[in-house]
Amino acid sequence: MVQINENLSIREINLIEKDKVRKISELHREAFPDFFLTKLGKPFLSTLYRGYLEDSQSGIIVAEKGNKIVGIIAYSKDYPNFYKGLIKHHLLKFAFYSAGAVIRHPSFIRRLLGAFKKSDSVVKPKRYVELASICVNPCLESRGVGTQMIDYLKSVVDFNEYAFINLETDADGNDSVNRFYIKNGFELIRQYTTAEGRRMNEYRYYQK
Repeated sequence: MVQINENLSIREINLIEKDKVRKISELHREAFPDFFLTKLGKPFLSTLYRGYLEDSQSGIIVAEKGNKIVGIIAYSKDYPNFYKGLIKHHLLKFAFYSAGAVIRHPSFIRRLLGAFKKSDSVVKPKRYVELASICVNPCLESRGVGTQMIDYLKSVVDFNEYAFINLETDADGNDSVNRFYIKNGFELIRQYTTAEGRRMNEYRYYQK
């Protein structure tokens, strides 16, 4: 654990603390009310985040202010197999939890199928760490919480074993987030367009 000040601490949680997944899912919904995953519902989100705790090569870093979780990073050191594990162990749960959202928004089917096929698309020639999700309580945005969590992730990655930290984010309508990653040392590697027409930026952080 890293104590930033008397009020804020950064640490990694473990499977014993899986009761915190509910609060993590609530934070995700609060930070990203209009995002695709949010619209799939809290049970879907909770199953997804619990997967990061269950997988031995993945994890969740939290920023806590007192007893309240105010920021999270979900990451994986083996992203392709993380997705395969999710599908193997939780496919029926994901299908059940997302059924209502799919009925309301039939176009979600294509995005869900794309997500479940992601295990192949995220394979890269070198071993890497994927920063899969980061969110901060909206009341604490621009106060350094996100940077402190990223610094913590950088400190626990063995760059002799992993070549870089990778992440993807929307290219359009997302200027402040893209600036945030560049400010934190990430380099824009490529832009691509998803099957649904979203333009994405892929960033990597290399230890200097």
